[in-house]
Amino acid sequence: MGKFEDREKSFEKKFANDQEFQFKINARRNKYLAEWVAKKLHKNEEQTKDYIQEVIKADFQEPGDQDVIKKVKGDLTANGLSTTDNEINKTLLECFERAKQDFS
Repeated sequence: MGKFEDREKSFEKKFANDQEFQFKINARRNKYLAEWVAKKLHKNEEQTKDYIQEVIKADFQEPGDQDVIKKVKGDLTANGLSTTDNEINKTLLECFERAKQDFS
């Protein structure tokens, strides 16, 4: 029974580590996306830092990426910049790939 319990604990630890790793990648992805939007909105350095935090917090509103997409699209639209979901999704994917490389 001891080997089974050890194996179970090992799987639980791996799962927890994988979840933590995914959280870090998503947070970094959101940072890069926020920087992209902040640049389009001509935010200064301090405003960009604040905006990054807003986007990261937006990701906790609902499961998946729709909350982040809704946030940045709303901010761009509110400032007179038109964008499509496809453009945001493409940029989000690019930011995700960049974030994964950061942790490789």
